[in-house]
Amino acid sequence: MSAKYDLVVIGAGPGGYPAAIRAGQLGLKTAVVEQAELGGVCLNVGCIPTKALLRNAELAAIVSGRAKEFGLGLENPAPDYETAFRRSRQVSGRLVKGISLLLKKNGVETVRGRAVLESPRRVRVETGEGEPLLLETEKIVIATGARPRALPGLEVDGEKIITYTEAILSPVLPERAVIVGAGPIGVEFATIWRSYGVEVTIVEVLDRVLPAEDPEVSAVIARSLKREGVTVHAAGRVTRAEKTPSGVRVTLATTEGERELEAGWLMIAAGFRPNTEGLGLEEAGVKLTDPEGLIEVDGRMETSAPGVFAAGDVTGKLMLAHAATAMGIAAAEAAAGENPEPLDYRMIPRGVYSRPQAASFGLTEEEARREGYEVRVGKFPFLANGKALGLGEREGFVKIVAEEKTGKILGAALAGPEVTELLGELTLARRTGLTLEDLAANIHGHPTLSEAAAEAAAAGLGRAVHL
Repeated sequence: MSAKYDLVVIGAGPGGYPAAIRAGQLGLKTAVVEQAELGGVCLNVGCIPTKALLRNAELAAIVSGRAKEFGLGLENPAPDYETAFRRSRQVSGRLVKGISLLLKKNGVETVRGRAVLESPRRVRVETGEGEPLLLETEKIVIATGARPRALPGLEVDGEKIITYTEAILSPVLPERAVIVGAGPIGVEFATIWRSYGVEVTIVEVLDRVLPAEDPEVSAVIARSLKREGVTVHAAGRVTRAEKTPSGVRVTLATTEGERELEAGWLMIAAGFRPNTEGLGLEEAGVKLTDPEGLIEVDGRMETSAPGVFAAGDVTGKLMLAHAATAMGIAAAEAAAGENPEPLDYRMIPRGVYSRPQAASFGLTEEEARREGYEVRVGKFPFLANGKALGLGEREGFVKIVAEEKTGKILGAALAGPEVTELLGELTLARRTGLTLEDLAANIHGHPTLSEAAAEAAAAGLGRAVHL
């Protein structure tokens, strides 16, 4: 059985389904092939359910540890994780259903099964029901995502040694857990689990939590984790993991020497590798950038095989859902013969939804100086922000890095309450060429958290009035 299309998208995650929808909007007869759930990791076991769990965790932390501060007459509160779990699945399910409707609305056909490229113009889909389905197509977009990176000697069994997938899909929590990796996933799960009383230890091979962020941001998050009772071993590693009847015995090599821990779970949160094996890339002439299988793309998201595009985590450009979406849309537009604007990956925003949150884009102060810029830095603390004090969340700051002579924005680093919501203003300012002067002159509502961005810009000009 065969069918003909203008475009076939392989993978219906945050890179694939937007590519398919955009292609449909542009008039291309489009099919999207998915062997698992629509929405990919992000909607099913990643971004969305974790944010629902983090909201429950925030409330659990307030009623358990700060009820008296807010005048809540609660005695012996007992936050229920199973209820939080059920709510997270409902949130996820609602959005997944929405994707199905959006695909249909835009004339995109959804094909269930495993896709293999037989050539740059032909995709075989193993549906598990008789003969494979053959899709003849003019163009292809590969958006198959990535999976957690395995670590030698720490083989995942899905029960005691786990990844974020098993963690997200479990309605119960262990009494103790060890997390390998202090990046966004490790920090967010530590935030969730600790709010429900789990004894959490994070082990990070580099010298600080969130090592990809500005050191000052890392310091704020590290202090918060310590205050909440999370143990962090930076510059450490897990040397051995032995499964026991009750969980796992973990041996750590830390700066203070070797030690053993007993835990119910050992979660591996130490990076990703692309899902490109078995796709038939060699047969289609698609070049990979490294032995792990990352797909090489140009500024239009086109691979070395003309007419074959790739988007999202399979390229290794920036493994974030919103980056994948932007790449997928660009790939669809290029496939339709348009000229999408090249993406500047360094200026794409990044967020960590811990408590407090961390957010950033562009160059850090250190990176800007290293690249030869004369730098002007504006920084404003939430301790001096009225809305933050009213929320009872005064920790953190907004830090803006700009060129000394022009005042043009090079990047920003933020830590504090809901700072991921402040990135839109700052990235738009960068995109449109606005300066510190423009940001400082823009009147913000009062009291708002966004005032901290304006004050940081003013501080960079030497005229912050509330600092």
